[in-house]
Amino acid sequence: MTASTQPLESFEQQVLAQLERLQQNDEHLSQEVGQLRQEFGQLGQEFEKLSQDVGRFSERFGDYQKVTQWVVQLAFTLIASATLTVIITTVLR
Repeated sequence: MTASTQPLESFEQQVLAQLERLQQNDEHLSQEVGQLRQEFGQLGQEFEKLSQDVGRFSERFGDYQKVTQWVVQLAFTLIASATLTVIITTVLR
């Protein structure tokens, strides 16, 4: 080994070490990207489920609203019928 080749070998070792670190970082980043893709897919599925739940809730709320209106109309009809019955009974006596 000559004095002129020693710095070149040292530089070569530094470059190889840096390349190895870069390769490890690349593998780590690839794993993280894979995990993020999986999590994103799960979030998409959860969002779809929530969207369906909101749709069902809207349907139920609409049904509840219709039933409530029907009950109110029935109550007013019964009050009107009772009032007419009292008035007619009072007038005919």
